[in-house]
Amino acid sequence: MTKNPCGGVINATNGDLLRAMQSRLHPFFSTHPVFTVAEVDSFLASTGNFNPETRKKMLLQHSKQGTIRNLRRGLYAVVPPGQSPQDCAPDPFLVASRLAEDSVLSHHTALEFHGYARSARNVVTFLTTGKPSPPWRLSQNTYRTVAQPRALRSVDATEFGVQVRDRQGMDVQVTGPERTLVDVLDRPHLSGGWEEIWTSLESVPFFDLDLVVEHVGLLANGTAAAKVGHFLEQHRESLMVEETHLEALQRLSPKKPQYADRNRGAGVLVQRWNLVMPMSVVERRWEELA
Repeated sequence: MTKNPCGGVINATNGDLLRAMQSRLHPFFSTHPVFTVAEVDSFLASTGNFNPETRKKMLLQHSKQGTIRNLRRGLYAVVPPGQSPQDCAPDPFLVASRLAEDSVLSHHTALEFHGYARSARNVVTFLTTGKPSPPWRLSQNTYRTVAQPRALRSVDATEFGVQVRDRQGMDVQVTGPERTLVDVLDRPHLSGGWEEIWTSLESVPFFDLDLVVEHVGLLANGTAAAKVGHFLEQHRESLMVEETHLEALQRLSPKKPQYADRNRGAGVLVQRWNLVMPMSVVERRWEELA
């Protein structure tokens, strides 16, 4: 006889008991294509079956059977039927969403998630308040941690402009279109460069411009304010930009000329915004190649 971890005694071998316990994870696997050990523990605790040692054995056995794939310490993916663990390529948005407890898909990755990116990239970017870790590669993707802006952390506003969206039945945090607009213009090197940013943002049909201005104000970054103001001014008609929005951004803009690109180089000074924009953007040179 073997003691049942749920209470009572059952007639079973250790192997039978482990298999019975393993089967209890099947409902969890069906709703969690990518998951952390903490999520498994929460599920088992909700069913009254939580035991760290038993969970460890269960996951190890499922890994040996090829039911799940261990991606890195504490992170797993369910292997679809008919696939081998080596061929299993988990959804990159789900992977990034589980790489930090407070992970928020951001920058170009957010554009891709919302369906506005001009092109796909194999760099998956996410924000966290934790210590940024070195880039990590899985399959064809590189996962890059970006620290939440210090200005937002200082006023406890890291969740500003963040949405919770569904991805394959799981909740994923991602910056909404308004915050994404500001973030990609603020740090273009994280989003594929100016042509990719400009053309991607032009595919977004609508922005809540009050939220855009509020986010810029929270960032307390004059150059970011100028870049956002310049972009909105260039798209006044299509985005229904009012002069009050531009005036608010202008008040936040730098008093002396600043380069829009940290690499600097040839550019044109946009007087209203005290902003030196790259010639390629001002002249929209990508249209010449279309």
